[in-house]
Amino acid sequence: MSSLTAISPIDGRYANKTSSLRTVASEYGLIRYRVLVEIAWFRFLCAHPDIPECPSLSDDANMTLNKIVDSFDERGAEKVKKLEATTNHDVKAVEYFIKDAFRSSGIKALTTQQEFVHFACTSEDINNLSYALMLKEARDQILLPVLEELIRQLADLSRSFLEAPMLARTHGQVASPTTMGKEIANVVARLARQRAQLAEGPILGKINGAVGNYNAHLSAYPDIDWLAASERFVTSLGLTVNPYTTQIEPHDYVAEIFHALMRCNTVVLDLDRDLWSYISIGYFKQRQIAGETGSSTMPHKVNPIDFENSEGNLGIANAILDHMASKLPVSRWQRDLTDSTVLRNMGTGIAYSLIAYQATMKGLGKLELNQVALDKDLKQNWEVLAEPIQTVMRKYGVPEPYEKLKALTRGQTLSESAIRSLVDQLDIPDAAREEITQLTPSRYIGRAKELAEKLLMER
Repeated sequence: MSSLTAISPIDGRYANKTSSLRTVASEYGLIRYRVLVEIAWFRFLCAHPDIPECPSLSDDANMTLNKIVDSFDERGAEKVKKLEATTNHDVKAVEYFIKDAFRSSGIKALTTQQEFVHFACTSEDINNLSYALMLKEARDQILLPVLEELIRQLADLSRSFLEAPMLARTHGQVASPTTMGKEIANVVARLARQRAQLAEGPILGKINGAVGNYNAHLSAYPDIDWLAASERFVTSLGLTVNPYTTQIEPHDYVAEIFHALMRCNTVVLDLDRDLWSYISIGYFKQRQIAGETGSSTMPHKVNPIDFENSEGNLGIANAILDHMASKLPVSRWQRDLTDSTVLRNMGTGIAYSLIAYQATMKGLGKLELNQVALDKDLKQNWEVLAEPIQTVMRKYGVPEPYEKLKALTRGQTLSESAIRSLVDQLDIPDAAREEITQLTPSRYIGRAKELAEKLLMER
């Protein structure tokens, strides 16, 4: 397969943007995690004081186990797949692969104790922990750092535009002014909050047998506290134990994490659309990239392609994540296999999210604020001062202030002179009139700058 023959753009057109996921969320990655879990469980049993048939391992045996895990590569995964061709069972193939490695090691302890590989386990004991480790690494080592970089880039832009007044647009119409720095700071706050929730979501695991009751464990070693033992093992992997399961860990935590990721994606998608619109009305220019073509027929165009790319990929990501979040927690009775094929797509929703984040960051890097366009809009829309004028009128008891300003300004574009003339006619104290007279659309920004500064100082 090449990037040209890949069915999915994840491994084709966008392969360079998703390469960090290849060793984590691929078939190879899943097999690697299974080997890791099986070896860790074997070690755990050998270290348990109440399992004399599986005594403590020698240094040579431990070194061999380390080598099996640390040197596991695509050639090892290919061996597992060859075994799977015979067993028609992917987890059993991993068990046989490890046993073959034990026999090849020449270490007697490993050869004689090989039946403690996969001891008392159902396949889902290994699978749920493997997918949990996969999700943990993909989230902690790949997703969260990229999200943090996106947040940092947005924070830098916010600082650059702290003092850049602009007209807000509510319902697409001109509204009370704000600053571009404050508007971007809003996104920083939203995305940081969702990133924190994504980061804090516990990742669960279980190793409790065919129906979650330790039936097989107790048949061999009835005096061991298997509930406590399984908790120690699961937490040793950096996961949180789920003691209440059927054959499968019910995947509720996966849904929680995917929903948190979807909310991150929704914030970024909202940003993409806003920036696209700001570019459309000229608030932002885009730096031209040498050699880049905006349109195949219109040479003048510099299209906002990065934000469009991001928006499209976020839509695909959230569709996949939403399906997985709604499907995975549902399983007939104690187990059906519908989750198995769905879980294999865990990396897909994450990959499309990564593609989108990188596109957004690329687009942010091209932005240049067009302060001339912002100032022009402000100077052409003095009617936005109707809000502070009618508010002061209310303060001093002028009858029907809102209604009077509405009649004068609704749907109208007013000049500076018209607003000044209106203020001169108001029956309010001279000091209040003087304060209003000092207002301009570019100065009527409330605490926008201070709010943005406060947020950025906290980061």
